[in-house]
Amino acid sequence: MRIALGCDHRGFKLKNIIADYLRGKGHIVIDFGTFSSQSCDYPDYIYPAALSVKEKKADRAIVICYTGVGSSITANKVRSIRAALVFNIKMAVYSRRHNNSNVLVLGAGFVKKDYAIRLVARWLNTAFDGGRHQRRLRKIQKIEESKDV
Repeated sequence: MRIALGCDHRGFKLKNIIADYLRGKGHIVIDFGTFSSQSCDYPDYIYPAALSVKEKKADRAIVICYTGVGSSITANKVRSIRAALVFNIKMAVYSRRHNNSNVLVLGAGFVKKDYAIRLVARWLNTAFDGGRHQRRLRKIQKIEESKDV
């Protein structure tokens, strides 16, 4: 799987840990940065990672900032992105099963590195249930395609 990564300075260390894990599992990592712990602005890195999923250059993305909130807001501005900010396994699983999330958002200040890897693993290995959930996603897609958005 091709997985885009993006983070700000507060997510830099966790991003690198996740990148190493993903490569070890045979995934292709597309790293949009940041590439240091120097202070930066998360939209500069989160937006390109999310856009790469929309443009089908990546299959999914994982984005990280301190709380995950700013990254979630930014990623969800991209049409067709379903970014899910998760803090536990159940949220990661259901974001895939029910919402077909294509961007995982992590808050580096709130998730320990070992647990973050568990979240990533479960998220990547959980399939979308389809059925009634697909119907709901089509309704969201219609909203995205409306003139109000």
